[in-house]
Amino acid sequence: MSARHKHSEGKIDVAVPAHLDAYVAVLGVDRTIEFLLEFGGAAFYLAADPKGKSEVAAWLGLELATELVAMLRSRQFHSYARVPTAKPWIASILRARGWKIGAIARKLHVTDVTVSGWLRKDRRQLELF
Repeated sequence: MSARHKHSEGKIDVAVPAHLDAYVAVLGVDRTIEFLLEFGGAAFYLAADPKGKSEVAAWLGLELATELVAMLRSRQFHSYARVPTAKPWIASILRARGWKIGAIARKLHVTDVTVSGWLRKDRRQLELF
C-alpha cells in the first residue's frame, strides 16, 4: 500500500500518490501532468550532473531537470527512472477541475468507460478513510 499525501491546487484538493511526490514537489501539479503526458512510460537516465543534452533536460530546462534528477536520486533511483503514466491520477485532477469524462478520455487516449472506472474506484477508496 503506498502512502498518499494531499496537495491543494487552488480550491482543488486531490491526493497525490507517493510515486508522484517527487515530480509534484519539483514541477507542481500542472507541469507534472504535462511531463507525464509527454514522457510517461519511458525510462530516462538520471545523470548525476545533467548537461542539458537529454530530451527531458531540453523539455524541462537544465535547472528543473537537475532538481528533478536530484529529487529522484534521493528517493532510491540510481541510474534510470521509468516515468509513470499516472492516468488515473490525471483523470481525477481533470475531473476535479470540471472536465467532462469524454474530454478526459480524449486527453488521456483511453475510453470514457476506462475514465469512469478510474473515477468510481477513486471515490470508493476515499470513502474507506
